[in-house]
Amino acid sequence: MGDLKRTPLYDLHLELGARMVPFAGYEMPVNYPAGVLREHLQCRDGAALFDVSHMGQIIVQGADAALRLETLVPADLVGLAPGRQRYGIFPNDFGGIEDDLMIAARGDHLFLVVNASRKTEDVARLRAALGDAVQVITDRALLALQGPGAETALARLVADVGAMRFMDHAIFAHESYGDLWISRGGYTGEDGFEISLAAEHAVDFARALLAGPDVAPAGLGARDSLRLEAGLCLYGQDIDATTTPAEAAIGWAIPKLRRRGGVREGGFPGAERILAELADGPARLRVGLRPEGRAPMRGGVELFATDSGGSPIGTITSGGFGPSVNAPIAMGYVSAEHAAEGGLIWGELRGKRQPLRIVALPFHPLRYKR
Repeated sequence: MGDLKRTPLYDLHLELGARMVPFAGYEMPVNYPAGVLREHLQCRDGAALFDVSHMGQIIVQGADAALRLETLVPADLVGLAPGRQRYGIFPNDFGGIEDDLMIAARGDHLFLVVNASRKTEDVARLRAALGDAVQVITDRALLALQGPGAETALARLVADVGAMRFMDHAIFAHESYGDLWISRGGYTGEDGFEISLAAEHAVDFARALLAGPDVAPAGLGARDSLRLEAGLCLYGQDIDATTTPAEAAIGWAIPKLRRRGGVREGGFPGAERILAELADGPARLRVGLRPEGRAPMRGGVELFATDSGGSPIGTITSGGFGPSVNAPIAMGYVSAEHAAEGGLIWGELRGKRQPLRIVALPFHPLRYKR
């Protein structure tokens, strides 16, 4: 696999029988011997452990870190209480999304987690604006423990995590594993946790979690089908530098105080277009799609308003079979006039048009601990 990087858990993945694939510059497990379907259902019914150490971990230091970061991220970071985290985006000058990220407030600094494929660009963007306040973390692994059994499984090792709520962030000192930076959230739609810890302790910590009766490893394949059922975007697929927050239906990440008339209106890249679309609506929208047949429709399938003729009205960006809903599902962008829930459109699959129904997202109920 050439010059691909490896996470601290690489040897453990091989020991567990993982099938490794290139992803975002790393060798990553796509699935284990149980297979994607069972790993997906394990996360829905018990607890699944994912290695997400390829993602970027960054600290932004300084008492004014939140205010300075608001020049890059259209969120309320000044009002983010210590011990809480928030979803955000890095917009570009045209209103497109350069990356999405999680931001946790930790007193005198912020802790950021960014996508693996955009780490280099994100660090450059941060340093250009914030200089030496930016510290890239390179000596820590990152694990995601997801599913209704996640709290019980993690509490065996870290007793107090049960008190955390969705989007809480805390640091726990552990006698065996050092400082654990734990957030309660998840990219699967299930309750769960992300745990950042020193790379030297990652394998032992993962083994301790996997020793639990209701925990099993899961790879990128299950992570993708889980987030699709949850209606969550994958950067580079459902959102990218050409999609705006309003188009992507993630305008909720931009609060009123950063919008028109707000006390900290604008002040971030692409604000003119982004705020106009949030106020007036975009020309296209991301929607949920349910193919009416049993054949999945995947990314790249063109969408049409009628069963024959006419120009495309949009494109599927993510699609596949949803194990928990036992049906094919997809997301994509369609022109605003065709985006009404319940509408029928057609996708062209192998030269033939098949019907899809526009439906509400998510496909599967979100089960975060509020």
